[in-house]
Amino acid sequence: MIIRDTKLAGAFLVEPELREDERGFFTHVWTRRELAERGVACDFAECNASFSRRRGTLRGMHYQAAPHGQAKLVRCTHGSIYDVGIDLRPDSPTFRQWVGFELSARNRLMLYLPAEFAHGFQTLEDDTEVLYMTSAPYAPDSGRGVRWDDPAFGVRWPEVGERTLIARDREYPDFAA
Repeated sequence: MIIRDTKLAGAFLVEPELREDERGFFTHVWTRRELAERGVACDFAECNASFSRRRGTLRGMHYQAAPHGQAKLVRCTHGSIYDVGIDLRPDSPTFRQWVGFELSARNRLMLYLPAEFAHGFQTLEDDTEVLYMTSAPYAPDSGRGVRWDDPAFGVRWPEVGERTLIARDREYPDFAA
């Protein structure tokens, strides 16, 4: 794995190192040892899949409140997404800052986000599937979110024509630190 720092403390872009031959390739998707070398000490508790039929589907920005915070390792397995993380850790030097990357089945990149980050993505193609591992199980009563277009963060989403969101994601109140 090639693990690259992002501008947000503790968030990483992960690129698989492909070992190719005439059959195709082999790669480690993630290894505990390499993540631990970057200070990531989590055992993943769940692996989830999300499928979106239409380009422009926006899911997020979600997180789970303490003590059920979830670190995430996200990969797009079919199609492509613009994947976004927002640092919501009040004591972090990158508090309220965001990163966004295109993750696709073609580029095989993954994004690692620590707990206390809001996470969301927008599909860039029809029939897109996302696979992500979390460090803690889903706890419905701890589910929270911030609005995808909240001016407190200024996330710049790619233009994709019509955007599809559920009411909950459109209606979160303005962020108050």
